[in-house]
Amino acid sequence: MEGKIVLVTGGTSGIGRAAALAFAKEGAKVVVSGRHRDTGEETISIIERAGGEALFIEADVSKATEVEWLINSTLKKYGSVHCAFNNAGVEGTKNSIIDCTEEDWDQVININLKGVFLCMKFEIPPMLKQGGGTIVNMSSAYGLVATQGLAPYIASKHGVVGLTKAAALEYAKGGIRINALCPGGVYTEMQRRLGNDDKRKEEISRRYPLGRLGNPEEIAQAVIWLCSDAASFVIGHTFVVDGGFVIQ
Repeated sequence: MEGKIVLVTGGTSGIGRAAALAFAKEGAKVVVSGRHRDTGEETISIIERAGGEALFIEADVSKATEVEWLINSTLKKYGSVHCAFNNAGVEGTKNSIIDCTEEDWDQVININLKGVFLCMKFEIPPMLKQGGGTIVNMSSAYGLVATQGLAPYIASKHGVVGLTKAAALEYAKGGIRINALCPGGVYTEMQRRLGNDDKRKEEISRRYPLGRLGNPEEIAQAVIWLCSDAASFVIGHTFVVDGGFVIQ
């Protein structure tokens, strides 16, 4: 990753922050994006204290004008986008389908699925112009299987898997490798918002063959690998990093 320009959306916390730190540690210049400037600037400070280079750009991935501005600002600063981790996402409100509001459905789909589409829409042209690049789209283990109470989230993450395959086919000959990442349960703020607090951590861990949840740094290493030359023959792949959850 030495000298590469890397964009991480949703890089203000959790897996996104861990990925931003990992890219910087590998020598990349990292553009971190998110909707919350305070936590975004905190990510930048952590990277800079460790000797890395990073820039925060506030943007909402569900809005085309903001995504276009994000990519243009990155190009204006660094001239290229070599790698992109389209990670921004929300879980929505835990509810049955009949109790799910249209507003909650729209919010989850617009950020998790439309946001990935918009990011690729504006990331791909400069990558084509420079002769290639790599993109990792954040899906989930729930992009492959289902659970109760999270229909919009599950629909959005299944959609990311299909969208990734379509994009990978369209742009492989342009030198762009596009893959989807499907983490299992990772102990982040999102898990806690879903009610999976410290008291329930042991109970949830028993659902995984490895007997534990993942940590953000483990997922970050998968992102690094997919973006690296070590994965040069990997395209359109649904890369599962889930402690064995979906094979049960």
